[in-house]
Amino acid sequence: MCPAGTEKEKRRTGKMEGLRKYTVITAAALVYAAGVSLFIDPNSIAPGGVTGISVIVSRLLPVSTGTLILLFNIPLLLFAVWKFGFRLAASTIYATSLISVFTDCLSGFPAATDDRLLAALAGGLLSAVAVGAIFREGATTGGMDIVVKALRLRLPHLRTGSLFFAADTAVAALAGLVFRDVDAALYAAITVTCTSAVLDIVLYGRDEAKLLYIVSDKPMRITERILGELDIGLTVIEGRGAYSGERKQVLMCAMKKTVFPRVERIVREEDAESFMIVTSASEIFGEGYKSYFSERI
Repeated sequence: MCPAGTEKEKRRTGKMEGLRKYTVITAAALVYAAGVSLFIDPNSIAPGGVTGISVIVSRLLPVSTGTLILLFNIPLLLFAVWKFGFRLAASTIYATSLISVFTDCLSGFPAATDDRLLAALAGGLLSAVAVGAIFREGATTGGMDIVVKALRLRLPHLRTGSLFFAADTAVAALAGLVFRDVDAALYAAITVTCTSAVLDIVLYGRDEAKLLYIVSDKPMRITERILGELDIGLTVIEGRGAYSGERKQVLMCAMKKTVFPRVERIVREEDAESFMIVTSASEIFGEGYKSYFSERI
């Protein structure tokens, strides 16, 4: 049985965590709304998803973009309650409502720029940062975020930014047809591409790394120097030459790109005749990198 003091501490910690979570969501909703109201909407750019559809429909009906965002999200929010439970849906409803309110409030301000290229880039950047921050808090911004999160549960190998890219590209193409403006579709595509790229960076970080396989006649010396001089791990794989039949030790190590030149120098100095295979690793899980179990987005 836990002491009363421990229970109070847990409740206090839970309240502080909840406050931090909703503070982040509030700030992210404001950033998202700024991207829509100050860059995307006034330049008639439909960036995809419910927001893009709302921009398109707002040109056809006398209804504000922010209001349309909320209206189109209602069926998706009901789906979120059914699929993820009320706890996730509650934070998503909160985020979606704030985005709708902030979008309408900021629509009274003039566009930050009339340059559609700059607007497409800035709007995509702000949207990606906001969506990534909200996703990290276990919520979504509604719309396609709910659909993407559901798809990620069934297809976890697909990256979030890639799923958004596919869905948003379809809406961008629709914008070009509705507006009868090829430029509108192209600028929307720029926004979609920017959002997709930045969102993956926000959610996953820049995980690109190098993976090396080293076959050398001096494996011990190379191993000693790599372990002694660099803060990276190394695995020794027992191998055998297919032609010579000689047993060889194959050194395998993964590292961040910034470390690779130093490893290359060590190998060159110790055994210039060594055989080294260098390839790229898009993601690395484990000690010193990111945890697979924390990858919940």
